[in-house]
Amino acid sequence: MAAPWRVSRGAGAGPGKRSLEMEEEEARTPGRKRAGGRRLLVVLEGASLETVKVGKTYELLNCDKHKSLLLKNGQNPGEMRPDITHQSLLMLMDSPLNRAGLLQVYIHTRRNVLIEVNPQTRIPRTFDRFCGLMVQLLHKLSVRAADGPQKLLKVIKNPVTDHFPVGCVKIGTSFSCESVTDVRDLVPETDPIVFVVGAFAHGSVSVDYTEKMISISNYPLSAALTCAKLCSAFEEVWGVV
Repeated sequence: MAAPWRVSRGAGAGPGKRSLEMEEEEARTPGRKRAGGRRLLVVLEGASLETVKVGKTYELLNCDKHKSLLLKNGQNPGEMRPDITHQSLLMLMDSPLNRAGLLQVYIHTRRNVLIEVNPQTRIPRTFDRFCGLMVQLLHKLSVRAADGPQKLLKVIKNPVTDHFPVGCVKIGTSFSCESVTDVRDLVPETDPIVFVVGAFAHGSVSVDYTEKMISISNYPLSAALTCAKLCSAFEEVWGVV
């Protein structure tokens, strides 16, 4: 089993003291975060995070290691790409935007498991360690910090929209869209906004809660590069360096 995971002390500072009005407002809208305050929320949609028992241990299914097993069960090995989620998380969690406390990440898997990523989580650099972490998360439903009770990763209740700030704009990304949008034009001054990024190798994001879909390049981009371009645009507009 992988080792306990540490909190990255360089991550963004926590919020200031909460007022009584804030607490009362959240009490009236259970499951939803307060709308105020600029913040980018990213949903990694369709992530292939599934476990399989091999011998006496569990492993994270992936196309390279379990190709024969996937073919035997009639599954397309090309769809089992947990490395896409790993690469995307590295881009997101390492970004200055996250370290400034202006980013929140959710992962929604192909099996309808919803995961909340604590902004202070430091994602393992190697893929093998990442796989061990995901197996631990999917079986125990949470991963705690090594030096305290804080949950760095946890499985939460669907739908993901229950965890969005009330009234925020929700945008999907897809290369199949005709228009190419400069993300900087969509960055709000003070309000939170949601972007949905497909964490799979082929296909388009298909969710029912986005107001619109946009394309941010004339070329198809990987999920990790899409995440990097999103963070860079928000950092530029919000003055995060």
